[in-house]
Amino acid sequence: QVTVVESGGGMVQAGASVRLSCLASGRTASTYAMGWFRRPAGKERTFVAAINYRGEEPHYADSVQGRFTISRDNTKNTIYLDMNTLKPEDTAVYYCAVADFSWVVTAATHYHTWGQGTQVTVSS
Repeated sequence: QVTVVESGGGMVQAGASVRLSCLASGRTASTYAMGWFRRPAGKERTFVAAINYRGEEPHYADSVQGRFTISRDNTKNTIYLDMNTLKPEDTAVYYCAVADFSWVVTAATHYHTWGQGTQVTVSS
């Protein structure tokens, strides 16, 4: 059984940077790809970024490409999302999730474990 807990959200001004962390527990956590999703208030959850079980082949949504960086440290069972040049439209609850596979997938239906989420608010 794998569980995940996100941390690092907060309120920042446009242009700032924030790092989100996701701690995964469970012996098999490092064998799965992991990803970040976000849900703006009143909108659907969307894919943000994902990385494979080895910390390779990162994949990003077009809206964050070049601004966000996903990484993982399997020695710490942790993945990160470094968010730079934040925009008000990045405001959302950000969720960490564990994929069903070791390779990168982007559909939420392919993720079986979700965290509680962490709020990121970007003011203009």
